[in-house]
Amino acid sequence: MIKCIAIDDEPLALQKLVAYIKKIPYLELVAQCQSAIEAQKVINQQQIDAIFLDINMPDLNGLDFAKSMEKSHSHGPIMVFTTAYSEYAIEGYKANAVGYLLKPYGFDEFETAAQKVKDIAEIRQQAMTDVTTQVDDDGTIFVKSDYKIVRMNIKNIRYIEAMSEYLRISCDDRPKPVIVLLSMKKIEEHLPSNMFMRIHRSYIINLNKICEVKKNHVVIDEDVSLPIGDNYKDAFMNYLNSKILTK
Repeated sequence: MIKCIAIDDEPLALQKLVAYIKKIPYLELVAQCQSAIEAQKVINQQQIDAIFLDINMPDLNGLDFAKSMEKSHSHGPIMVFTTAYSEYAIEGYKANAVGYLLKPYGFDEFETAAQKVKDIAEIRQQAMTDVTTQVDDDGTIFVKSDYKIVRMNIKNIRYIEAMSEYLRISCDDRPKPVIVLLSMKKIEEHLPSNMFMRIHRSYIINLNKICEVKKNHVVIDEDVSLPIGDNYKDAFMNYLNSKILTK
């Protein structure tokens, strides 16, 4: 179950939000609050996985509350904002909200946002602890994922994708990507630079898996096309030019 809090200073809006939460079987309503300050007291007493909150509230608005949670918790609650003002949407996503519900929203819209919360919560559950050792002499690394220690041969890694504070490692010998709690910078430190290169803020590729390069994209094994970021283009093209056969 995903433990959550509903926050809204308007009683009728809070009542509606609570009713919707109770309709979702994987959500457990821990508390309903009429202010962010009231919710903070609940969070200080127990673990909360997700928060559904209004933006426009007295004393402490939802955006400032979300930013304060991000500063004080390395992996804070998953945030979904609700508001009557569409102009707050961009600010909401800057605060790392996974959903934004514009009032008056219906149950279908709420259910879509709740599913996003569920997806993020499942990723977090799979990657409970920090990951990695440096590459062993036999070309393997060990990572912690889904409560297991997984041994990976770096030759089989196709590419690594960043998803907020998590990484999705795609491998030739595994049907599904391995999800780990780790930064791109950290895993870069443990991969040989002659085999792996960062081509985008969200992607590291195994250079031996490149199939084609076209239109600022790298094609991996003919079925995955990854973008080349502007900040990484020069370094990648220098590598590529050093490999191109000429007369």
